[in-house]
Parts: sequence; structure tokens; C-alpha cells
Amino acid sequence: MDFGASFITGIHCSIVENLRCHYKLEPRPVKVCEPFQMLGLVEDDLKNAMGIDTTPIFPNRTIFGFVNENWKAWRAPWGQELLVSEHFEVDEKENGTYIHPMGDRSAPHSGHMPKTGFFFDSIIRQGEIDEDNLNIEENLEEFGPMQPAEEAYWREQAQLFRGADRAVVTHLNGTALGDIALVPAPFLAAPKGVRDVAQWYMTVATDPDFVMDLFDRQVEIALENLASLHAIAGEVIDVVVVCGTDFGTQTSTFCSCATFDEIWKPRYRQINDWIHAHTSWKTFKHSCGAIEGLLPSMIEAGFDIINPVQCSAKGMEAKLLKERYGDRITFWGGGVNTQKTLPFGKPDEVRREVIERCEIFAPGGGFVFNSIHNVQALTPTENIVAMIDAVHEFNGAMT
Repeated sequence: MDFGASFITGIHCSIVENLRCHYKLEPRPVKVCEPFQMLGLVEDDLKNAMGIDTTPIFPNRTIFGFVNENWKAWRAPWGQELLVSEHFEVDEKENGTYIHPMGDRSAPHSGHMPKTGFFFDSIIRQGEIDEDNLNIEENLEEFGPMQPAEEAYWREQAQLFRGADRAVVTHLNGTALGDIALVPAPFLAAPKGVRDVAQWYMTVATDPDFVMDLFDRQVEIALENLASLHAIAGEVIDVVVVCGTDFGTQTSTFCSCATFDEIWKPRYRQINDWIHAHTSWKTFKHSCGAIEGLLPSMIEAGFDIINPVQCSAKGMEAKLLKERYGDRITFWGGGVNTQKTLPFGKPDEVRREVIERCEIFAPGGGFVFNSIHNVQALTPTENIVAMIDAVHEFNGAMT
């Protein structure tokens, strides 16, 4: 079971506090480990209470481009007292909270949390672009060789987690080809290139050669950084989140299988082949939505793990997925519907769904329990506890 080991299997900071209270753990402010989605750090005492089998090594910089260090107090709009990085610089306005990238108050805001919201949205800051002469270098601004500060961070983390008794999970840097959360570059002070979400999707359709050339350059840089990471961290790492690019909507895919096979598949294959040839790491692909038609290509691209397994999307029925792909890929997620059952159901409904999903996905292995994406704010604590208890109930019955 995983909760909190990645930015797509996490728990909102408000829920982390609620769970700490439920399990009667030491009261203390929750650390915001991922400020974009306002995910809370799941510390070891809570992992023990929940029975979590994973632990994260987070990237050395957040999605807003600053390091999580020298924690300071911050009161969230919903009233929770939190700990955030000293570089977490925000302005409170009538319509919500605005955050500066890189902790630089002179830089324009790159994220906005609505007044009644619980996480940030990116602010699109795309300048004028010439659609007929797109510049690859502008969209490569955030990619480059691993810097000394990052190398030092990884040496420290490798030493800290060597011999860990939980599976160590980390996000790779620079392998998230076209991840729409990263395209607007909320971590840069003044991003250049194609940074508007709609513009990016149109560019994939109208100028695939540009996108492929850009991805080729990203992969080239990423492979060099993978070698550096492996030289430092070695086999401390167990699972690497390669890419969080979403390819599915509730009912369909963002692109055709042919487009995926042309633009993404060979480049994913390069990354996964290098990892499998040089390390024991398992590679993790995140994509929400109705992606059943793309799963064969994702498997052929070398991914070991698919997440979040959105069983409520069209064609993503749990039994079908297990029967068709259960011997070829690990399902990491799919444990309970976070759009309906977990936030709005009753505890007994949560329990029934969790047991049913475990009965489908667990036989033969290849299943890591997690909810379908992050556990969101306002989710009833009793429902989350029912979910956790149901997993332990199932595991107890199996043994």
C-alpha cells in the first residue's frame, strides 16, 4: 500500500492532519511537501499507523522552483496551521492566494489558489510566439545537466535512505515528456516558448515535428542525468516515476494510438530501456482517464507500472484491465473512486468497493493499493479509515 510516496499518490495536507488526530499521533503542524497540490508529508509515525509500504525521496525543488527547507509557519485560507518552505512566498488578495516562483517576490506570480480552494492552479504566462518558427531552446530552458546542488542533495538522500525498510519511490527529473502540469513552467520566473495549455495541445496536433525534436533533446539530457543519478543513488531507489503526462479524459484519449506511437512511445522506450539495462528500478507511468486503448503501447514502451487506474473512466473496468494486462503490468492505484465513493459515499460503501478492487487486482500479484489519484481535501476521515481498514482486512483474510 502506498500513500504519500509521490505527487500523484499523496494526501492533501488537511487530511494528513485529520489522520494524525484519528490515530492519536503527536499533534504538530503538517509540512507541505508539494505546494502546488498542497500535499502533506506523511511522516513515519503516520506510515506505521496506516501500514504504508513506501517512502518518498522528493525532487530537490518543488514545482514552484524552490527548495523545501527551513520550514516556517503559514496559516492556510481554510484555517489550518501548516509548515512551508522559507521560500514559500505568497500574496493574499481578495480573490485568493498568489505564489511567486523560486521564492522570488520580484517575479510575477505563477500560481493562484482561489479563495475557497485547497490547491493552486498555474497562471499562464506565455508571451508572444511565432507559431511558424517555434524555438526549441525556449522550451528547453528548464532542462539541463544535473547541477552540484542537486548532486549534493542526492548524495545526502542516498545516505539517508540506504537500507530503508520501505520501497523508495522518486520522481525523475526531465523525463515527463509533455506533462501538462509542467508545460506552463510555474517554477520559472519568466518562461519562454509554448506555455499555454491549449496552445501546447494544438502544437502537438499542428507541429508534431517540433514536439518530437523537443522531446528528443529532453531525452538526450535526461539520459545523461539518469547516469548521474544512478552513480550517486545506486540501488537505494526502487521505483521511479518517469512521467505524469495525462492521455485520457473521462471518456476517451487526448490523442490517437498512432500519435502516441509516433511521438511518445519510442522516446519512453529509450528512457525505460536505459533504466532496465543499468538499474533494478521499476518504471512508473501516470495517466488519468480512459486509456485502455493505449495500455498495449505503454507496456511495449517498457513501463512496469501504470497509475492511477481510473476505473470509473470509459473502458477502464477493473476486471477487464486485470484480465487483459494483469500479467504484463503492475496496477498502482485503482483501489477506490476518489471522484465519488471516497469523498461522498458511506464508510460501508467505501469498504465494499475497496474489498472488491483488491479481490480483482491482487491475485497473482502486480497490485499496489492506492486510491485513484491523491486523497483530496474535505474527504471524510471515517471514509479514509474505512479504506485503510478494508485493505488490512483483505490482507488478513488472504494470509
